[in-house]
Amino acid sequence: MIVGVPKEIKPNENRVGITPAGVMEFVHHGHEVIIEKNAGVGSGIEDEEYIKAGAKIVNSAKEVFDNAEMVMKVKEPQPVEIEMIKEGQIIYTYLHLAPDRPQTLGLMEKKAVAIAYETIEVDGKLPLLEPMSEVAGKMASIMAAYYLAKPYGGRGVLAGGVTGVHSAKFVVLGGGTAGLNAAKVASGMGASVFVLDINAERLRYLEDVLPKNCQMIMSNKFAIAEEVKDADVVIGTVLIPGARTPRLITRDMLKTMKKGAVIVDVSIDQGGCVETSHPTTHQDPVFEVDGILHYCVANMPGAYARTSTFALTNATLKYGLLIADLGWKEAARQFEPIKKGLNVVLGKVTCKPVAEAHGLEYTPAEELLK
Repeated sequence: MIVGVPKEIKPNENRVGITPAGVMEFVHHGHEVIIEKNAGVGSGIEDEEYIKAGAKIVNSAKEVFDNAEMVMKVKEPQPVEIEMIKEGQIIYTYLHLAPDRPQTLGLMEKKAVAIAYETIEVDGKLPLLEPMSEVAGKMASIMAAYYLAKPYGGRGVLAGGVTGVHSAKFVVLGGGTAGLNAAKVASGMGASVFVLDINAERLRYLEDVLPKNCQMIMSNKFAIAEEVKDADVVIGTVLIPGARTPRLITRDMLKTMKKGAVIVDVSIDQGGCVETSHPTTHQDPVFEVDGILHYCVANMPGAYARTSTFALTNATLKYGLLIADLGWKEAARQFEPIKKGLNVVLGKVTCKPVAEAHGLEYTPAEELLK
């Protein structure tokens, strides 16, 4: 199979879909890898490293899309990239289709085989999402602590406080991978951390692994409303695989919060868990609503591109090789995680939450694998 990797074009996105180690593996398996010129520069990977590993460098994204049978990316295809997709071409990347109707319709119209990193599932876990959730969770607390500073619009509260002065209160919504890592960093800075989740078993686990300045609270509408009232920081990390994120923080709740508090909506890729959120970029990351600062960057791990690229490709390579070795159809037949990754296939929506989000007809993947 010819595997193509274009340079990411989403604003401030410096990750890349493959490393030289990944190239070597594909070549070892008998595949050809073509990579757009300078695709890896943002992650500190030069073209020469790819060439040494066995890749061919091409001058444009068009050459990648024109020749590749499978395109490996990081972020969802942008409109100009969707235009270049060929019928039957495998697009293997993060898609986040539930909040993005235009992309969904574009992939349907192009009759692509769109396989989403974020819905590949193994034993109830999302192995291709977890590495980026680790990065985004840790970043969330770092960014929140930064924007709490008065010059950046915050309350002027130091996350860890100092002797004789209260530390900041961090409320983390969701105790999954991102929430755990947000709590780790916030507690490490000395903040008072409150983690809310609907899963009692998960809360027991978090109680065991997090330090004593973290408290676990069973999540419900009342508990959320109460905890955010005196929060200095609210970090939203809630995720329902493939679906639009439920809005847990309403605009009315913002009016009860302290002026200058910071919200970091890590869930923004899937639509956000805050009613007042909208996607932002690293170039212009924050905005204010009702005196509350919102940080809603849709590709947070792109800021730490080298770490993120290597963490992501460690996870995506295994499934990419299976798809290339067997073809998408046989790989999905043999491996349930890959079947769950199928979101849009040859004009059909094969991910139920995506179909429900847009009122589109749902076609079970099994029907297309016969």
